[in-house]
Amino acid sequence: MYNSDILNNQYWTRMVRIVLLALTTLMMATAALAAAPVGQTIWLRSVATGLFVSADQNRGSFAPLVADRASVAGWEQFQIVDAGGGFIALRAVSNGRYVSADTNRANVPLVADRATLGAWEQFQWVDNAAGQVQLRAVNVNRYVSADLNLGAWGPLVANRIAPSGWETFFWGVVGSTPPPPPPPGANPDLGPNVAIFEPSMSTATIQTQINNVYNVQRTNHFGPQRNTLIFKPGVYSGLNIPVGFYTQILGVGASPDNVSITGNLHSDAFLSGDNATQNFWRGAEGFSITPSSGVMQWAVSQAVPFRRMHVRGGMKLNQNNGWSSGGWMSDALVDGNVNSATQQQWISRNTQWGSWTGSNWNMVFVGVVNAPAGSWPTPPYTKIAQTPIVREKPFLVVDSSGAWGVRVPALRSNSVGITWAGGSTAGATIPISQFYLARPGDTAATINAQLAAGKDLIFTPGVYGLNGAIQVNRANTVVLGLGFATLRADTGLPIMTVADVDGVTIAGLFFDAGGANSPVLLEVGPSGSNASHAVNPTVLHDVFFRVGGAAPGRASVNMRINSHNVIVDHTWIWRADHGAGVGWTTNPSANGLVVNGANVTIYGLFVEHYQQYQVIWNGDGGRVYFYQSELPYDPPNQASWTSGAGTNGWASYKVANTVTSHEAWGLGIYSVFTNPNIFLTRAIEAPNNANVRFHSMITVCIGANGGITNVINNTGGATGANVSFTPKVTNFP
Repeated sequence: MYNSDILNNQYWTRMVRIVLLALTTLMMATAALAAAPVGQTIWLRSVATGLFVSADQNRGSFAPLVADRASVAGWEQFQIVDAGGGFIALRAVSNGRYVSADTNRANVPLVADRATLGAWEQFQWVDNAAGQVQLRAVNVNRYVSADLNLGAWGPLVANRIAPSGWETFFWGVVGSTPPPPPPPGANPDLGPNVAIFEPSMSTATIQTQINNVYNVQRTNHFGPQRNTLIFKPGVYSGLNIPVGFYTQILGVGASPDNVSITGNLHSDAFLSGDNATQNFWRGAEGFSITPSSGVMQWAVSQAVPFRRMHVRGGMKLNQNNGWSSGGWMSDALVDGNVNSATQQQWISRNTQWGSWTGSNWNMVFVGVVNAPAGSWPTPPYTKIAQTPIVREKPFLVVDSSGAWGVRVPALRSNSVGITWAGGSTAGATIPISQFYLARPGDTAATINAQLAAGKDLIFTPGVYGLNGAIQVNRANTVVLGLGFATLRADTGLPIMTVADVDGVTIAGLFFDAGGANSPVLLEVGPSGSNASHAVNPTVLHDVFFRVGGAAPGRASVNMRINSHNVIVDHTWIWRADHGAGVGWTTNPSANGLVVNGANVTIYGLFVEHYQQYQVIWNGDGGRVYFYQSELPYDPPNQASWTSGAGTNGWASYKVANTVTSHEAWGLGIYSVFTNPNIFLTRAIEAPNNANVRFHSMITVCIGANGGITNVINNTGGATGANVSFTPKVTNFP
């Protein structure tokens, strides 16, 4: 039997709760309405895209709103209307229609198509302070989102349970000034794998972070960790900076001398026996170092940028008497002696030093002040007095007010020496706010939306598994990687494509093949590109490629250049010979580089271990300054490795018979066959044409198996086993 008093009490308790909840909701809605600019005409700008929301009627009467406009005009204006119940409505000024979140439409896009107000046209104005707002569609109880995964022209949709960056919008009354950028002294958020040091920090604090990075990177040969250590302008003393795998040390002053470090900067041999032939993927850029001992040890091999550096002492390019197999140096000043020691090969471009000593197989000097005496073949020096055309690699910079930007150096012709002899490097600075700061986890669609919105791009350190191609379509776009940011093809598609446009810069990126075969990893210009870019060429700096090593990988071609006038400024294109996923059928890849464009210039071309031609050059007017190539180690037998009847193997460097002009300086091609009786007929194949010219060539057989029969075409003679005879050709023809 129920007690009526108890029932009455429970009833009234429930009623009080309902009334209180209704009052609370009404008060919240009223407060939200009070914060909204009712009666005013506003613009909305997506925090995610940096662009204004538009109700462009050219897309159609029922086209959704899109955050894709760089400026405000009629389509980007919305009147805020009181929709009752503490909610607002947005009326597009361009057509006088209300914005609706109609649940009958898939994914609930926002469309400005309603003549009257109803539930679908009601939104809660959620004031986010600092001129920001989030909008909740009342009828579906979901937040409005500018979801970058939907693409650059993807609609605004009301489908998010909770708000975040994509669901946040700047707003302002039409005619008012858009929100200012962050204060100039603030450091940008470059992700968790970037450490930014200031002179005010204690030496112990800085050293601890350096040690923490090196403890991981010292042996991180094929691991996923990536790091950048940034030093802001100032003086730093007593630091010990060992540089391990996938570690980039950066100074961010206008001149390297703006960041002064005293102590020890060094790269130490990774393998036992002081062997640095696997010291890959590390670098130092943009600061001065005063070595405590007077000489810094830089024992390195391929894919190690050393740029915009001032060494206030000397350098030694190996460790003790161990081997090293580099290397690259550009826009650098060394006050003392550079001792190449056991380095097998090296290229220096636009550098200056007190003196240079040492040689082995192939040393190339382009636009160098005080190049060493002597010339090919004894010693094996190739000297080109001037660098014909180059634009130095873009770099992060912090100015005297603390504002961050990216300095894009000016194009130089017939240059000698460093760019910063007079202080700063000539060029233009792009503010950091113009860049989208990508992070691992960003999809290709997210990144492409930012590029399509007019942003330049910085890849912060990490590994990016991509399910689509990154598309660089806008002229003068700058794409800069930090800390050997690694882009991996996860679905068999290209990693990046570049349109046939002027002045694109791709710098500091690592392209990694995935398990599904990609037809190409990086393609510059579509097939058939024919525009001239002589005045404003596309430039690729420090672009590195890998097939296998970290895991099985497959790619038909690693880099294909179809555009004309492209400049490549240091690349290592590598089919792995060691690591995980390595074998003749496990990490197959036919070609490292294919050049179809005309007047392409390359400085520092390293290409190794591909199964057919390492390089195929089909375009006229090509120039290469320094080439290093090891043939594939692992052809199973001669029958499986032949390019045609009567020809053993595939030439490393192939110039097509249709080419009428080409020139290359300083080429070293080596064999290290692991199976017996494997031979290559010709290291270089080229048409017999007086305008197709090669200078300073060497072939080397490392080990006892097989060898190379001729250096170029049928000229040069055979290598001797175990480096017993290394044929050299000075000029051809």
